[in-house]
Amino acid sequence: MLELVMLVVAGFAIVAAVMVMATLVKSVLWVVLLPLRLLLFVLLLPLLLLKLIVGGLAMVVVLPLVAIAVVVVGLALAAVVAVPLLPLLVVGFLVWLLVRGTRSTAIAR
Repeated sequence: MLELVMLVVAGFAIVAAVMVMATLVKSVLWVVLLPLRLLLFVLLLPLLLLKLIVGGLAMVVVLPLVAIAVVVVGLALAAVVAVPLLPLLVVGFLVWLLVRGTRSTAIAR
């Protein structure tokens, strides 16, 4: 049993050592590559601004088309749902007319 505990402790120690080494390597790479990242950011900033402008113009052109398409699809979907229910609406209207016509109101007395 003692051997198993020692193996577990040794495994944890090895994992901890590997994690410390990985953290050190990551920190060194981050410090070394930070100037390169900043330089690339400064150089690519005009391209990001150009991308923003082109995307905005594309949105101004595409958004009305998409809005029209959404309205057309909504109307078509409403028609698809409403047309099969039209016979029920007609029957309901006829029943309403019959009930309304046979009932006397207080004003008609």
